[in-house]
Amino acid sequence: MKSKWFAFSLLALTAAGIALYPSMKNWAARVQTPIPSPLESQPVQLPGIAHKPRVEVVFALDTTGSMGGLIRAAREKIWSIATTLAQAQPAPEIRMGLVAYRDRGDAYVTQVVDLNSDLDAVYTRLMGLRAEGGGDGPESVNQALAEAVGRISWSQDPDTYRVIFLVGDAPPHMDYLNDVPYPRSLELARDRGILVNAVLAGNSHETRQVWQTIAQTGGGQFAQVGQNGDAVAIATPYDERLAKLSEELDATRLYYGSREERSLREQKLALAKQLHEAASVASRARRATFNASASGQANLLGEGELVDDVSQGRVSLEELPAEALPAPLQGLSPAAQQSLIADTAQRREQLNREIRQLAEERGAYLRERVEADGGASASLDRKLYDVIQAQGRLKGMRYEAGDLAY
Repeated sequence: MKSKWFAFSLLALTAAGIALYPSMKNWAARVQTPIPSPLESQPVQLPGIAHKPRVEVVFALDTTGSMGGLIRAAREKIWSIATTLAQAQPAPEIRMGLVAYRDRGDAYVTQVVDLNSDLDAVYTRLMGLRAEGGGDGPESVNQALAEAVGRISWSQDPDTYRVIFLVGDAPPHMDYLNDVPYPRSLELARDRGILVNAVLAGNSHETRQVWQTIAQTGGGQFAQVGQNGDAVAIATPYDERLAKLSEELDATRLYYGSREERSLREQKLALAKQLHEAASVASRARRATFNASASGQANLLGEGELVDDVSQGRVSLEELPAEALPAPLQGLSPAAQQSLIADTAQRREQLNREIRQLAEERGAYLRERVEADGGASASLDRKLYDVIQAQGRLKGMRYEAGDLAY
C-alpha cells in the first residue's frame, strides 16, 4: 500500500472522524444520484422467466499500487464468482457492479461501474484497472463506500440479495473535509437492505480493526486473504476447448431492432471480441461455463437477440420490418430467414450442451486438484463463496456442497 504499506473492492472512530461536516449533506445528496452504465443498467427480465431470485453484488476495490496481485486475482475469478452464484437453486438473476478507488491526489479517487446483468461490460472495465498510486497510508475508503451505497442503481425488491464486498489493505482517511464517514454510509446501507462485507488483503492490524467494524456494522462478514488474494489458479486440460466454444457461442448472436438499438447491441459484440483477444484462456473457459448456465443467459444474450426471441415465441419474424433485421438476414427470402434462425438455434444448443459437459469435467478435475493441495481454505475463492452461501440462504437461495466454481 502506501509508505507504511498498511494491509474486488473494507478504528478507532475519532471525534473528528465521525463529525458531520457542514457540507456533508450536500455531498451525501450528490453521491446518491445513480450513474448509468455504458449499457443497460437495469435488470434484464427475459420473457418467460419469472420469479427468479435476484443477486446484486458490488465490489468496492482498492486499486492502489500494493493491490496489483489481488486485482489480477479478481480479474481471473470474476467468472468463477458469477458461476458460483449461478449454482444456487433456484437459479438467480445476477447483476454486478464495481467501485474502484484510490485516494485524493491520485489519477482518480473513484471509478464507478453501475450494476449490470451484462457482466462482459463489468469484466472489460475490470481488465482495464491497474494498480497505481498510493504511497502515504490511508485511502478514500469513505468515498468508495458512499458511492457503492449511493451511486449504484440498487433494486427496491426486498427479496433481492444486495451485497457490497469492500476489498483493500489500508484504512480510511478520517481527516478529509467534504467526506461521508463510513458509519453514515453503513447506516444508509442498512436502511436499504444492503449487506456490507469486508475482505482484508494482507495483514495490517490497523486495517483489520476497521474492516471488522465495517463488517459487523454493515451486517456482513469479515474475511482475510493474502496480499495477492491466494486465489486458486490451476490450468486444466479443458480450458482451451471451452475458450474456443465460448467464442463460437458468441458468434451465434443476431441482434435486431432500430438502428440505434442495434448500434448499442453491437457494443456488446465489440466487448466480447475485446475479451476474447485480451483475457486469459482460463478466464474465457470460466466465462463459457457461466454463459451456458441458466443465470448466464442474460449476459450471453442481453436484449433484442433474434434467435432466442423467435425460438421462444416472443417475436414473429414475419412481423419485423426489413430494416430491423440483422445484416445476415437482410435480402434473404422468408423461408431462408426461418431456416437460418432454426439452424443457428440448433447450433447454439449443441454448443451449450458441449460446454456444460466439459464444464462438469473441468469442475471435477479442479475439485480433485484443490483437495489434493489442501482445500484452498485461505483463498479468495473460498472466502467469497462461504460468505455468499451463508447470506444467500437468508434470501431463499440454496447451495449444495461442491458448488464452489474455481
